[in-house]
Amino acid sequence: MNNTVITNPIIWADVPDPSVIRVGRTFYMVSTSMHSMPGCPIMKSENLMNWELVNYVYDTLEDNDAHKLLDGKGIYGRGSWAASLRYYNGLYYVCFSSLDMNRFYVYRTEDIENGQWERFVINGLHHDPSLLFDDGRTYVIHGNGDIRITELMEDATALKAHGINQLLFETDREGIMLRSEGCHAYKINDYYYLFFIEWPNTGNKRRRQLCYRSRNLLGPYERKLVLDDNMGYRNNGIAQGGILNIPEGDWYAVLFQDHEAVGRIPCVLPVAWEDDWPVIGVDGMAPKSFEVSLPSSSPKPFVISDEFEYGENRLALNWQWNHNPDNSRWSVTERPGYLRLTTGHVTHSVEFARNTLTQRTEGPACVGTTVMDITHMKPGDRAGLVALQYLFGTVGIQVEENGDRYVAMCVNGRADGGEGEITVERMLFEGNEIYLQINFQFDNSEDIARFRYSTDGETWHSIGKPLQMQYKLEHFMGYRFGLYNYAMKQTGGYVDYDYFRYNKLGQ
Repeated sequence: MNNTVITNPIIWADVPDPSVIRVGRTFYMVSTSMHSMPGCPIMKSENLMNWELVNYVYDTLEDNDAHKLLDGKGIYGRGSWAASLRYYNGLYYVCFSSLDMNRFYVYRTEDIENGQWERFVINGLHHDPSLLFDDGRTYVIHGNGDIRITELMEDATALKAHGINQLLFETDREGIMLRSEGCHAYKINDYYYLFFIEWPNTGNKRRRQLCYRSRNLLGPYERKLVLDDNMGYRNNGIAQGGILNIPEGDWYAVLFQDHEAVGRIPCVLPVAWEDDWPVIGVDGMAPKSFEVSLPSSSPKPFVISDEFEYGENRLALNWQWNHNPDNSRWSVTERPGYLRLTTGHVTHSVEFARNTLTQRTEGPACVGTTVMDITHMKPGDRAGLVALQYLFGTVGIQVEENGDRYVAMCVNGRADGGEGEITVERMLFEGNEIYLQINFQFDNSEDIARFRYSTDGETWHSIGKPLQMQYKLEHFMGYRFGLYNYAMKQTGGYVDYDYFRYNKLGQ
């Protein structure tokens, strides 16, 4: 078995709130997906370094106007938060809370890679939950500052009548901007270990990783700071996640780091044990690379090119819709080899357009290119390629009332207190096919997206202005590529995308 070199980040893309388990020699990870559908992506790895998307927990979470982007607000920054992944008695469990629904969801399946998930709903929030299976009893530990323990039925499908449901302890308030949350709970040997993040407003003033431990489930708990490091990136601490061991016995932590516009990126760090306390990192610091006793493997692409050549009306797992799709309004079979997006409702901005098809961006830089057949767009239609976050930027086609077409670069008008989109630059466009491209640059000094178009795919023209990207909590997600088509006047127009071609730049 060849050893593997872990190089952080293990995925330079938005994979927030990772929860990782090992079953046999295979590692599985789930991540927050909020308003992206399908949701709660399941990834697998043989060595903690190279990960592959294999499944989602659900296609859609709820069927209402907010989740369909029909209420003028959507569920941006809400939906599913901080899922917990566990394996117990031959079943895989995923649980999470949804702020907009005020519900706690539990899903389970026998086959994490290919199976369908059974769903159970419990009323009330259980913020940043962690499932804990313990000697035939099942608990969820959750909360922000005030940490609670709630007992479930052993199969985790409902609250246990007259079970434990109480405050477990209160975390520090003094000098703390964000009190402890993001629980990951374990029972290891004779101790219960609870991992949390907190964000102080004194000292280093960055997110940091804490561990609480007790020999008794209900406490009292001791507290220890187990990591406070930024790995050289701004003042953004690496924190929130859990630990696991490998078959050879070594322990590792999987945490994440806020990396501005690209999102929250996962990192793997070594864990040592001192006096039954986990010690994360090396000499108090997060190493950028180190070797693990795990087999080497070929990396799988996390963001992909797609020629849209499918034999059935489905898409690769790498794609996610922005909110619930209208499945009657998209197709990869109506015109084989093309993605067709048809308008189905009237809106005023790509931010509220249904059937925007997205993939993550990746650092340190990446570029996405598409070509779009615009023959069947209607007056008032808008279609193209978007750098999607709250401060979005688009490059695409605008069709006016008289049928004139313009290629345009736009930004979000809401960011300046208005609504809809603001056109930064546009010019008359003739022809039925247009090539579009966005180049993303993520580094320590700037997060910039640049927009271009072409009539032939060879000669490119910059348009609009570079977009100063910012990670905004209104969307709470890293920037994404998005293919979109929406109507401002009348529905039924459509565009055909021939391909989406992606390149990751630099290392």
